[in-house]
Amino acid sequence: MSYIEDVSRSQAILFPEVIDDSIEKENEVQFIDAFVDSLDLVKLGFTHSITAFTGRPPYKPADLIKLYVYGYLNRIRSSRSLEKECYRNIEVMWLLRKLRPDFKTISDFRKDNKSALKGVFKEFVVLCKNLNLFSGELVAIDGSKFKAVNSKKRNFNEAKLKKKLHEIEQKIEEYLTEMDEADKKEQDIGRHDKETLRKKIEQIRKRKEEYEKHLETLKDSEETQVSLTDPDSRAMMNNQKIEICYNVQLAVDDKHKLILDYEVSNDVKDDGHLSEMSKRAKEVLGVEELEVVADKGYYNSVEIKECVDNGIMPYVPEPESTIPDDVDIYHKEEFQYDAERDMYRCPIGSELTYRNSAVHHGRVMRLYRSNNCKACSHLKRCTRSKRWRTIYRWEHERILEDMRERVRKEKDKVKKRNILIEHIFGTMKRGMNQGYMLMRGKAKVAGEMSLTVLAYNIKRVLNIIRLEKLKEAVLMMGKLRKTICSSASDAFVNICRFFLGKLYYLKNYKFTFHTI
Repeated sequence: MSYIEDVSRSQAILFPEVIDDSIEKENEVQFIDAFVDSLDLVKLGFTHSITAFTGRPPYKPADLIKLYVYGYLNRIRSSRSLEKECYRNIEVMWLLRKLRPDFKTISDFRKDNKSALKGVFKEFVVLCKNLNLFSGELVAIDGSKFKAVNSKKRNFNEAKLKKKLHEIEQKIEEYLTEMDEADKKEQDIGRHDKETLRKKIEQIRKRKEEYEKHLETLKDSEETQVSLTDPDSRAMMNNQKIEICYNVQLAVDDKHKLILDYEVSNDVKDDGHLSEMSKRAKEVLGVEELEVVADKGYYNSVEIKECVDNGIMPYVPEPESTIPDDVDIYHKEEFQYDAERDMYRCPIGSELTYRNSAVHHGRVMRLYRSNNCKACSHLKRCTRSKRWRTIYRWEHERILEDMRERVRKEKDKVKKRNILIEHIFGTMKRGMNQGYMLMRGKAKVAGEMSLTVLAYNIKRVLNIIRLEKLKEAVLMMGKLRKTICSSASDAFVNICRFFLGKLYYLKNYKFTFHTI
């Protein structure tokens, strides 16, 4: 039995294949091509979206967008790797019509269009909304750490800088002592050795000056860290170890687990992002009311109130008490609040009445005390004070109490957060190999992240809707956009003609109006 015959590499093909025949109808590049062609690149603000009359012609922004979207969908992100694909990947050849931009052009495009790239992600979200892929009822919010282009050795805080300076001073002292002892004993340790020591001391002193400058900068600013390679990155806890990262926040709709919005932050904690991400998700969905679930890391009373004030119902579990279980003390939760009488009742039965208000950690708190605390036998178990136990109640505590009740009654909804959003970060970091950033600076990282979240959404949607139907929706959206633009252009032309006619009438001068 013979093997399947191959074709000689030196054999000439008489009738070359049409490259379009090599791309099946259900290939993802078909959608990428249609989607990017439907975008208004001038409105999105891409460079070279309007060409100049002079100079060397640039590449179309649409072609480079297609290249990047394809790359991020297929785990290819570096500009050199994308350049290589232009020469050997038949899908990229079809998508770019055999254009072969060099890696510098590809790299500069991502760097120079960081804000416009986020607009492409937003346009895809609009497409998903038009296809009714969002429920607009429940949204999950969570954050995850993505590695930055900065090593731990080039990240410092005040304590680390002081430690480095102390080590340098000790090292300089050792070198100087070594040279002094050699001089006292009149021993020749060698001119070369002495010169080497002097150079080392000079290098260490220069390093000391740099560390001192970083320490001064840190003290003058409100920051607690300084990173040298990527100044915007920060040291954060990631996978049970400290790494230099960015904190990426996501808002995900519950219907098909599609990303509504994202934000790149260098905040170590998540608790300051609940209201902002919730309001942005509500704006994207265009709804009057919205329910939001998040984990304990987002528990922040001010943020929760901001959500409620904007028609957003948050479900955020309260963090557990930091007091160890083996400590025998009465917790605040054991004091029962009577809303009608505006007082607390302690576990023993004494009443704590309202005394006055005070600002505590930036919030207005109402203070409650009892007159019977001094005579109580449980005073030591209740408080360290020798006079009384004070209960602090936030002036908007009712909002937190209502949320605690919601979380207690609807535990399934709170648990649903894991199903909605946790796997997305895993898909990005493991499946798409995009758990680390290639760009430096918060703005550039945000632009790069827009390609990652866009690629994830495209993957999800292609699994939900057939590509042919998706292409039809994209083409329809593109035609609608062109119609609107055309109508606006016609209106502008008519206005111009009206004023030109008036000018002709006044000056008796003949004008010729040309339309493009």
